[in-house]
Amino acid sequence: MHIENELKTKTMNTTEAKGTWNEIKGKLKMKFATLTDNDLLFEKGKKDEMIGRLQIKLGKSSEELKKIIEAL
Repeated sequence: MHIENELKTKTMNTTEAKGTWNEIKGKLKMKFATLTDNDLLFEKGKKDEMIGRLQIKLGKSSEELKKIIEAL
């Protein structure tokens, strides 16, 4: 029973995280029309790679991007 609850919790956290990222992604695309789904592709363990793509495309620093995302 304990393992079932743990799996449900992990699944919910993953689902919630994906839902939140999809919402942020949509807001970023509205704010910066030049962004594509590929620019905002977020894969586990590749956060830095995505931030690098956004830095190049938008001409923003890592700190600027973090502030923009937090403000959404």
